[in-house]
Amino acid sequence: MAGSADDLPSAKVISAAPDEDPETKWLRETYRPDEPNLTVRGVIAGILIGAVMCLSNIYVFFKTGWSLGVTLTACISAFAVFRLLHWVRLVRRPLGMLENNALTTVASGAGYMTAGGNASAFGALLMITTVRPSQIGMVAWFAVISALGVFAAIPIKRQLINKEALPFPTGTATAETLRLIHGGGGKGDKGSGAVIALAIAGVFGALLGYARDWMRLFKDSFGGDWFTLAGAPIGKWTLSFRAEVVQIGAGALMSWRTGWTLLLGAILNYAVLAPALYREGQIADITYKGILNWTLWPGAAILVGAGLTQFALDYKSLGRAFSGLGSMFDRSKRNANTGIAAVESPEWWFPAGFMILSPLIILLMVIMFQIPWWAAVVALPLAIIMGFVAARVTGETDVTPTKALGPVTQAVYGVITPGNMTGNIMSANVTGGIGLHAADLLTTLKTGWLLGAKPRHQLYAQLFGVLAGSVMIVVMFDLIIDPSVLGTEEWPAPSCAVWAGVSKTFVDGIGSLPESAQIATLVGLALGVAMALIEKFAPKHIKSFLPSAFGLGLGMVVPGSSSIMMFIGAGIAELLRRKAPDYVGYVIPVASGLIAGESLMGSAIQIATRVFGLTPG
Repeated sequence: MAGSADDLPSAKVISAAPDEDPETKWLRETYRPDEPNLTVRGVIAGILIGAVMCLSNIYVFFKTGWSLGVTLTACISAFAVFRLLHWVRLVRRPLGMLENNALTTVASGAGYMTAGGNASAFGALLMITTVRPSQIGMVAWFAVISALGVFAAIPIKRQLINKEALPFPTGTATAETLRLIHGGGGKGDKGSGAVIALAIAGVFGALLGYARDWMRLFKDSFGGDWFTLAGAPIGKWTLSFRAEVVQIGAGALMSWRTGWTLLLGAILNYAVLAPALYREGQIADITYKGILNWTLWPGAAILVGAGLTQFALDYKSLGRAFSGLGSMFDRSKRNANTGIAAVESPEWWFPAGFMILSPLIILLMVIMFQIPWWAAVVALPLAIIMGFVAARVTGETDVTPTKALGPVTQAVYGVITPGNMTGNIMSANVTGGIGLHAADLLTTLKTGWLLGAKPRHQLYAQLFGVLAGSVMIVVMFDLIIDPSVLGTEEWPAPSCAVWAGVSKTFVDGIGSLPESAQIATLVGLALGVAMALIEKFAPKHIKSFLPSAFGLGLGMVVPGSSSIMMFIGAGIAELLRRKAPDYVGYVIPVASGLIAGESLMGSAIQIATRVFGLTPG
């Protein structure tokens, strides 16, 4: 903001402010100790909203392979629910901004249990092994892994958020959204607009799903018979439009670059590569599963190659992550600011949590997945180190690198426990799960730091959320997903297919694949590495024109129809950014509403048919 000459003395003070300890400044200027943070009603509401988000995300994840964030949708939904309850006089006190932040932390802990580090491993386990763990065992498994991830965030929170001020883009966006909807800066009317947009989109998505899946008023896909390709309708090659707004919504939340690369990957895979393979007899039948049996390998190789290369190229972050570990053991640095130490979670909670939870994780690995105890012991320090690295990468890029962390662990266990497919998959779940939940808590802690919330309350909130979410993900998965159809066009589960493929390769060796698939895997790996290198070193002004390695790889493992619909969603969002920037703020609530409405209706129909035996139509 520009100022007059009379403002110069204060300008001198402001210019000196950066030399002040950021924690001291935060305690004086931002921290709000007297406002409600974690409340009983907030925990209850957070668990309920988290349950809704968990159900929605299970549906979306196994349809698209995309792990959707929870915080933005949760905070808008909580604001809407409490405004309605206050209007009908069922609650006396409106939901406060910091109370909503804590509530959103609970919801995120529960709803994000479905992200790649957990759901990918769980789905892969069911797809390619005969292991069927008990519900109680899997609840315990997810609970201890996610709780250890929460405690792993404690020793690095002050360094990454308080001191270095890493952006954690989703956490920052959530803070801005909370300020907006709770009337920060006199903009409360925009908060109401976001709520209305979310509600209308949600109702539309639900009605569409009901009319399509229950009333059977129209088919779920169309356009598949408009043209033929290699003597078959293009729909058989999975190239069609789908009457699914959940995929349009998912596309709208992606970048435009990822969206158009998905379409490119689908065209190359299903319109060029698959017909050629079919003519040569490499593909036995023209179905999604038949095509995926071959194209999974180069697609997964692109994802792994790009993920590991980007991970290695970010050597500065890696160096900072490992050099920052020493500060955990330097008491003088930890307690230099006694004021902030009284507010933050005590750092001794991390070793205490590690000592309590580690034996439980090792015991479950041995009993449930037949992993030798000594190999299980190796997983824990590896997972903690990877968790620290994942947290920093998330803070700097907003991407939790499960595509890199999982294969690293899978490679290690392919060597130390050869032939153990179950152990290979679930040991990687330890690494991915701990990194996932450490990064998730730090993302919400970034929101709290910007708003002046109590860090300890957010840690408690995250624990409430992940413990509830551990029950939700197992029970809800069994309610709506039939494991026998994972990997089909009905439930493509592309991330699970990739996770399973990587484990199979490390366990059986690449020599177990057909020769053509071996060559394609090596080509895909090289392509992923090359694309990551080009993206890293290309001039900034051309990066937006380069295809995304992750979009290309994913486009080869999801059905072509999914890529087409996500491309449409990404295109609509990009058109709004360029032609109608005043409406860009509605992209997230509308996309979230479409996803929530259709996925919840779809889940309800799955439960009605699978559990209660009701018949649609």
